[in-house]
Amino acid sequence: MGRTAAFDLDKVIEKATLLFWKKGYSNTSLRELLKVMGIGEGSFYNSVKSKKNLYLLCLAKYNETVGQRRLRALQSGASAGEGIRSFFRTVLDDLDDPKTPRVCLVAGSMSPDVLDERGLKAPVLEELTGFVRAFEERLNGGISAGELPVDFDAHAVAQLLVTYLQGLFRLIRVLQTRSEAERQLEVMLKGLGLR
Repeated sequence: MGRTAAFDLDKVIEKATLLFWKKGYSNTSLRELLKVMGIGEGSFYNSVKSKKNLYLLCLAKYNETVGQRRLRALQSGASAGEGIRSFFRTVLDDLDDPKTPRVCLVAGSMSPDVLDERGLKAPVLEELTGFVRAFEERLNGGISAGELPVDFDAHAVAQLLVTYLQGLFRLIRVLQTRSEAERQLEVMLKGLGLR
């Protein structure tokens, strides 16, 4: 009869997620993971199998919590423009939260150490593509509701928004204040016809 885990797997994944979020995939050692998770090496290999598998579990956890909160914000608001503004306000709120790193775990995953690691690239790109789809659906809803012209290129704009989002995560730490980011966002959205 196998032994049951003597720890709460969700809680240890939550702790590991925060460590990966702060330090990145390659800069996080197994020793650091074991310490923050509060488990031994045997329990680690029995429960999560590998650092790579743990990272995938952490990405899933991040997207179930942080990602879903942002997507709910995108769906809020009476118009596509309001929903997109709400999405970015939620992102900026996360960046202002002193308990979390000033980066996104998915944005941090857009690095050679993750994208070159077999088995990590596809799930990371799928998460990014999911945000493109979510923006595109919200924009298409705006077209259907008559908020946006019928020739509005929802797919290209959705890709642009995700590109801006990834750039925001890279630059906000060193170059921008929240008010600067909000001003840039407003200029971009108005330029795209998203009132």
